[in-house]
Amino acid sequence: MNFQEQIGSILTVDLNVLAKNFAYLKKRLASNAVCSAVVKSNAYGLGLEKVVIRLLTEGCNSFFVSVMDEAIELRGYLKQQDKDADIYLLNGLPKGIEKDLTEYEITPVLNSITEIEFWAAYGKRNLNKFKAIINIDTGMSRLGLDTREMHYLLKNPELTNHIDLTYLMSHLACADDKENRKNEQQRRLFEEYRLKLLPKKSSLANSAGIFLGKEYHYDLVRPGAAIYGLQPIINEINKIHQVINLKAKIIKTMTVDQGKSVGYGATYKASRQSRLATVALGYGDGYFRTLGNRGHGYIGNKKVSVVGRVSMDLVTFDVTDVSEKDSGAGAMIEIIGPQYTVDNLAADAGTIGYEILTSLGERYFRKYVG
Repeated sequence: MNFQEQIGSILTVDLNVLAKNFAYLKKRLASNAVCSAVVKSNAYGLGLEKVVIRLLTEGCNSFFVSVMDEAIELRGYLKQQDKDADIYLLNGLPKGIEKDLTEYEITPVLNSITEIEFWAAYGKRNLNKFKAIINIDTGMSRLGLDTREMHYLLKNPELTNHIDLTYLMSHLACADDKENRKNEQQRRLFEEYRLKLLPKKSSLANSAGIFLGKEYHYDLVRPGAAIYGLQPIINEINKIHQVINLKAKIIKTMTVDQGKSVGYGATYKASRQSRLATVALGYGDGYFRTLGNRGHGYIGNKKVSVVGRVSMDLVTFDVTDVSEKDSGAGAMIEIIGPQYTVDNLAADAGTIGYEILTSLGERYFRKYVG
């Protein structure tokens, strides 16, 4: 018996929907562009192994992760499936891992002149040219060669003589806002550098960047959020569908009189005689504490509200307007679903869907469809 399935919360990941999202993104691309997948942070919390195996069947053969442990884990899954694919390491080249990168066939994204020099020196020592992406900062001010480093590289192109430069890339800062002028400013600066460096191929667009137009697509796009069901553009609904469903089981109901307080700090007082349902869910599962007195759920088509603070393992909902038959112990409250999406919940929590997905805890009973 799985006790968490019996008394806790159930997280369903629909890999068929994930595949449809990936296919939808591919259809929007310029004819020469390849669609990769960003699978960092355990595939945005949904499970690296399951997600990657499904994406492989959908024709995805290049993946981006953040750290070396993720890259090695991913390579292991690919070998188990007897599949080959490109793995790119976004967070750069820590000195000393060059041999590991080549052993596991992982391509680093080089974010500084120092990293370029390390990687070129390693190639020279081994009489080889190893693959790499060079990342340029065009306005994110986070990773990538800054303006001074780019000028240095342009004056010293021999720095890349011992590197197999597969892509030149940059990252858009405001792509979720189509009207933001920074998008075009970044694209133009990227284009200027691209024409000077003449790499084999180029990559600029993330999930949102795909929707800015084909001039942003270049040779490779790097969607993450949109694959996992998050809407990529502010105030625009695209054919991206919800990948997960989260339901929490009611473990106790009680009736409280008007004026009775609920939860830690007595932050909520019942405005009427109320029926309350306590579910096995809390901030220990990634259900944010900020959802206290703000979050919602659904029982059938009935909206039910969080009352009181969110605890580590428990949340209380007001189910007064739902029949006792449908809201007794053992009944389920839909926490994330078609009526209340990840993006909806994130808005109520004062955050973004990315944080909700990557915070999904390990205590859920997980079901995978497809």
